[in-house]
Amino acid sequence: MDLQVFLLLGQDGIINGAIYALLALALVLVFAVTRVIFIPQGEFVAYGALTLAALQAGKIPGTIWLLVAMGVLTTLIEGARLAKARQLRRLPIFALTHIGLPVAGATLLWLVPPTNLPLAAMIVISMLIVVPLGPMLYRVAFQPLASAPVLVLLIVAVAVHLAMIGLGLLFFGAEGSRTSPFTEISFDIADAPVQGQTLLVVLSSAVLIAALYLFFERTLYGKALRATAMNRVGARLMGISASVAGRLTFTLAAAIGVFSGVLVAPITTIYYDSGFLIGLKGFVGAIIGGLVSYPVAALGALLVGLLESYSSFWASAFKEVIVFTLIIPVLLWRSLNARHIESDEE
Repeated sequence: MDLQVFLLLGQDGIINGAIYALLALALVLVFAVTRVIFIPQGEFVAYGALTLAALQAGKIPGTIWLLVAMGVLTTLIEGARLAKARQLRRLPIFALTHIGLPVAGATLLWLVPPTNLPLAAMIVISMLIVVPLGPMLYRVAFQPLASAPVLVLLIVAVAVHLAMIGLGLLFFGAEGSRTSPFTEISFDIADAPVQGQTLLVVLSSAVLIAALYLFFERTLYGKALRATAMNRVGARLMGISASVAGRLTFTLAAAIGVFSGVLVAPITTIYYDSGFLIGLKGFVGAIIGGLVSYPVAALGALLVGLLESYSSFWASAFKEVIVFTLIIPVLLWRSLNARHIESDEE
């Protein structure tokens, strides 16, 4: 391996590690606040990338109809709760935001061809279509089981993951898609070509991580999520709504997933089921952080990206095995050093 190959592999590893780091942060956040091991995190990556690809191809993405259907289902569930609490006066506003806005968006996409829109508008539309699926998914699948054991929540997460993969095949088909690059800039470092898209991915990931840090440190909602992650019972006693915290957490996780999908779409071909493998590698990084430490999870995800890249050179047929085998020594080390206590059910 010469220096040029070493730098090229390192470049690929850093790109993949930056994406895995974002997903690892989202997984740690969701688990800390809601105790859900969010297996469908990778599907938001695939949905975001494929929705943008569909818009660039001049098609109306099928995710817009999923958003409308989820809006109707969420409104029915919330309507039943409001009727039981005799607060039906709040239902029209809820229905307007969860059904009216998606229907209006679908109508606009039908009237205005997506190919007439600039790239920035397509990215914003993709975010607006897919990100709201996060809180709706929490309201439908996880909020009714908020007090259930972690194993039950994991089983529900697996079921949601399988459903989203099936819907992805229905909406986007079995063929993969790749979007056009955001920039054509390229230059050389030590005779190794560096694409502007590569720097854009790394810088965008760094900016998003910094924005998340400021959100948790400087905003009221961020501090509320931190309090919920540290002590859910104590946070509820202080007036922090567990359901609001859950919806906000799933919104952030969905936004991170969609943003990651938009970033990675010009670099690699995304299929309807690609998100699972990408999310699983982010999960390896989250496991390294013990599902509690954000910085360690981010560093672990970067390690996963570099290990995957260099493994593809030395043993390409076993690179996935090498990456996922990394979980075994980490879990063994944590098991030997952890204090085993019985978890109290809430």
